[in-house]
Amino acid sequence: MFKKILIANRGEIACRVIKTARRMGIETVAVYSDADARAPFVKMADEAVHIGPPPAAESYLLADKIIEACKQTGAEAVHPGYGFLSERASFVEALAKENIAFIGPPAGAIAAMGDKIESKKLAREAGVNVVPGFVGEIRDTEHAVEISADIGYPVMMKASAGGGGKGMRLAYSERDVREGFEATKREGLNSFGDDRVFIEKFIEDPRHIEIQVIGDKHGNIVYLNERECSIQRRHQKVVEEAPSPFVTPKMRKAMGEQSVALARAVDYHSAGTMELIVSGADTTGESFYFLEMNTRLQVEHPVTEAITGVDLVEQMIRVAYGEKLPFTQDEIGIDGWAIENRVYAEDPYRGFLPSIGRLVHYDPPVDGWTDDGSANGRRGMNGVRVDDGVYEGGEVSMFYDPMIAKLVTWAPTRDEAADLQVQALDAFRIEGLGHNVDFLSAIMQHPRFRSGELTTGFIAEEYPDGFEGAPADEQLTAVLSAVAGIMATADADRARRIDQKLHEEIYAPGDWTVRLGGEDHDVRLEESAITVDGNPVVLEMSYTPGDRFVDAALFAPDGDEDALPLAEYGMQVRPTYTGYAITTRGATHQLRVLQARIAHLADHMFEKTPPDLSRMLICPMPGLLVKLHVAEGEDVQPGQPLATVEAMKMENILRAEKEGTIAKINAGEGDSLAVDEVILELE
Repeated sequence: MFKKILIANRGEIACRVIKTARRMGIETVAVYSDADARAPFVKMADEAVHIGPPPAAESYLLADKIIEACKQTGAEAVHPGYGFLSERASFVEALAKENIAFIGPPAGAIAAMGDKIESKKLAREAGVNVVPGFVGEIRDTEHAVEISADIGYPVMMKASAGGGGKGMRLAYSERDVREGFEATKREGLNSFGDDRVFIEKFIEDPRHIEIQVIGDKHGNIVYLNERECSIQRRHQKVVEEAPSPFVTPKMRKAMGEQSVALARAVDYHSAGTMELIVSGADTTGESFYFLEMNTRLQVEHPVTEAITGVDLVEQMIRVAYGEKLPFTQDEIGIDGWAIENRVYAEDPYRGFLPSIGRLVHYDPPVDGWTDDGSANGRRGMNGVRVDDGVYEGGEVSMFYDPMIAKLVTWAPTRDEAADLQVQALDAFRIEGLGHNVDFLSAIMQHPRFRSGELTTGFIAEEYPDGFEGAPADEQLTAVLSAVAGIMATADADRARRIDQKLHEEIYAPGDWTVRLGGEDHDVRLEESAITVDGNPVVLEMSYTPGDRFVDAALFAPDGDEDALPLAEYGMQVRPTYTGYAITTRGATHQLRVLQARIAHLADHMFEKTPPDLSRMLICPMPGLLVKLHVAEGEDVQPGQPLATVEAMKMENILRAEKEGTIAKINAGEGDSLAVDEVILELE
């Protein structure tokens, strides 16, 4: 076995590879940029080599620096993780020239599958179902318009070398093609060094299913079932699960066999993933089409590990060393259900805009995952696993992917796995920047998610006007009101003690009016009972004034002493001027808490009117002003593009919200913009 390997990546995937290598007795080498000098993966590795400044193009994407680090440390092999150099055939070839093993597929397979145009041709030849489309060279925008009309709208424009949701545009009309074709080319060039684009039919009501395959150098290739990755935003996966609630055994077998056939056609070995699309309108579940093959480990690989018991990273290392797969197709089963949520540094309350900055507070629901080599160990602690590569006090940088962590849960059933996600998300504490924890919790609780009726349009269809938090049902409203009353009583009692005004016959107030969502609720705390609007609420909780996190268990009012709770809540608490902001179950709930005897006076207080910012185009995230689409004095209409801002390698078109005339432009193309900076003003 290898004695030392280098991980040519960063963040959580570098930590993931190091953990398995450590268990296998293999020494590890990390490479890092200036931005990652204090990152956890650097500290975890046995050795670390500095390779350059923060931009990936000047550090992680430089193959010669990776090879030099191997020579410097004596690393015998390189694991590329995902992204960066993981699917670059020239890197594999350069390693081979230096007699350094690549822990991944052969260069020929990467080249064949990495080009989406060529891969579709190979898929057809291998007998794999392929989405109708144009797979030749597209000359220019006019040619793209002509092709799109021939295929029939809607169509998807994709960068040939793209991935991770970058370099993709959906077009419903000729206007969309004219507006998006050049942007797709630019994103492909900026992110992958290749501006070629192909166009294919967009499958409506699509489900995104992928098949995990792994092969060795001795001709053995198996598939490890499927993952459902339909819940996406801007073609970036948000939720993944295994198995799929849609796929039948017959469909799984057909998908798996076609995936293995394509892998065999390109002499594949190591881990790889076939991405497929299925029409949700197909009630037979048998019509599926090949999209692309990712010739690397996937971000969502833990859910496959959880249901199969196979350590994919370990098998990649063993295959690279020349070992045979230790299992056959018949030995691959499905045990339970696993769900992965990607915790991103983005603000769902502001249109999912990227959020960069310092992690002032970071406390995941369980400690980072430790690889103990067992199938149960790969499921984390009591079915909860966190894969991360960040630390409290560290920064989420503008130079890299905005993912903070991956939260994985496993349980015998899908509903139980989703329930575990809700509980774990309640306990996930992140402060200092925007994050999508509330949004993920809302998805896990959503009736449509629970029913398994998923498509890639789920987020757009269920949250067409943006995300405002998961609504509180009647039960949660009662619990929040009771908790607020308990905390207010404890805080009032503490204040009296500090003021030395507490006398033995004077008690902290126990009658409160709690306003939540515009409705007032009467909360009464008596010696042996709590009532909300006259109804008893039986809670078990502990609160000391100043606590920022509270666990509360709700019991049936007439339950016996040994009864199990009806529900358990993890609540993050922040005091406000008039009460508390409590975050739980997918939303931050603002609770105004006043003593019942004075609550009516609040209706006479003045409310501050926010300023009108509708005449200003404000930059919604830190980024680069790539293009100004208008000039001073120009008349604009609602929906018209005004500016394009690039953030985290994605171009964001900012449009006019109302009719007006450009009065003043405050920024120029090429300027770096701060969040909330005024780009232009209208009159």
